[in-house]
Amino acid sequence: MITSTMIEMALSHVNDPDLGRNLIELGMIENIAIDGENVSFDLVLTTPACPMKKRMTDDCINAIHEYVDENAQVTVNLTSRQQEEPDPHDLVPGVKNVIVVASGKGGVGKSTVAVNLAISLAKTGASVGLIDADIYGPSIPIMFNLGQEDVIGEEHDGKTYMLPIERYGIKLMSIGFLVDPDRALAWRGPMASGALKQLATDTWWGEIDYLVVDMPPGTGDVQLTLAQTLPVTGAIIVSTPQQVALADVVRGVELFRNPGLNIPVLGFVENMAYFTPAELPDHKYYIFGKEGCKRLATQMNVPLLGEIPIVQSIAESGDNGHPVALWSETETPESTAFMQLAENTIREICKLNNKD
Repeated sequence: MITSTMIEMALSHVNDPDLGRNLIELGMIENIAIDGENVSFDLVLTTPACPMKKRMTDDCINAIHEYVDENAQVTVNLTSRQQEEPDPHDLVPGVKNVIVVASGKGGVGKSTVAVNLAISLAKTGASVGLIDADIYGPSIPIMFNLGQEDVIGEEHDGKTYMLPIERYGIKLMSIGFLVDPDRALAWRGPMASGALKQLATDTWWGEIDYLVVDMPPGTGDVQLTLAQTLPVTGAIIVSTPQQVALADVVRGVELFRNPGLNIPVLGFVENMAYFTPAELPDHKYYIFGKEGCKRLATQMNVPLLGEIPIVQSIAESGDNGHPVALWSETETPESTAFMQLAENTIREICKLNNKD
């Protein structure tokens, strides 16, 4: 006869691949039910978008067949921890994880990475928001085929919040929705910082798994203010392979590791990493240098989350308001690269959130 103890013993042989500890120890197995040879239980994931959920499901079934009964009919119900009721005093109530996407300098494709990362995260089943915090050069409206939008308000807990604009399954907020796109914003640092605070904390995001923040380039006052205002889970730093860009990456890492911020760096993204001609899909040409980010990641003990190729369609799709990460059905190298970036980001956040 199969017992719950036998099931628990079998599942103690199954590890979470990212955390390196077994599912019983992590408290990820709940509601074991047994009816003859029929076994069912809940596998409680750290996030519904966990990229390892299929592997863990298969490992659970195999463990029960190996250690308990090879004829057992096993049903694994995937679930995730229920979020507590949002505290009305929280700066961003209902938001589980805040990911800032930053760069030490402009022109490295930070906004393109932020947009396609947000879309790829949503495609894993997560609920996602995106803030366009590049106050002087908002690009999110263009990349989502939007312009000035009618942002409406809604009251929650005695406070009126702006409601984000939804597009492609992403909740969006940008200064570009609120100002004339043809007029320059002649704002000093304190004005820009104040506007960014309002975009983040006066927007009602609802319950979302990941809030991606497209930061302004550089390491100045605006970046510091935003990083100190939001409960940031971790930072992603985007660079290109050239040495001059990598020098700015080091400064970006030091900004987030500053004791005044102490924000974990989830990893680096090397954009424009290589060029592959359509007629030679197996060839890679390293136009701006080879694996510069990879070497720096090793030196600084920071994960390399992704390498994004130079592909004309990435730029064109952003300009056309239909980002390339939406093209998953074609399984292009560029959309695959962004999906790998999303999965690696989720993995690093799961590790952070499950540290003892």
